[in-house]
Amino acid sequence: MPNLKKDPKLSDFQYYVRDMIRERGFTKNTVLQNSLMLGEEIGELFKAIRKTEKMRTDSNSDIHNIEEEVADVFIYICTIANQYNIDLEKAFRDKEEINNKRIWTKE
Repeated sequence: MPNLKKDPKLSDFQYYVRDMIRERGFTKNTVLQNSLMLGEEIGELFKAIRKTEKMRTDSNSDIHNIEEEVADVFIYICTIANQYNIDLEKAFRDKEEINNKRIWTKE
């Protein structure tokens, strides 16, 4: 079983997810499969938010909690980033550098 450091950096999460995927036998999933599963997890997150916000939901559906669904989304983000050899921390910092140069209007 993979081990996640006590105070992990973003790269540690990526390594953990890489090892977890190997251990659980999901290495043959394509980027398309993982992207579709990410979409499903986002849908489950939205449904959990709707339930939390007391919005109408299908009473027959199995609705999870927001915390679990956010974690599932994060796992798939790490998985897809790993499939493309993307360092998420670097990508985040690079994108924020671009965003910080933008002019943001307040509503």
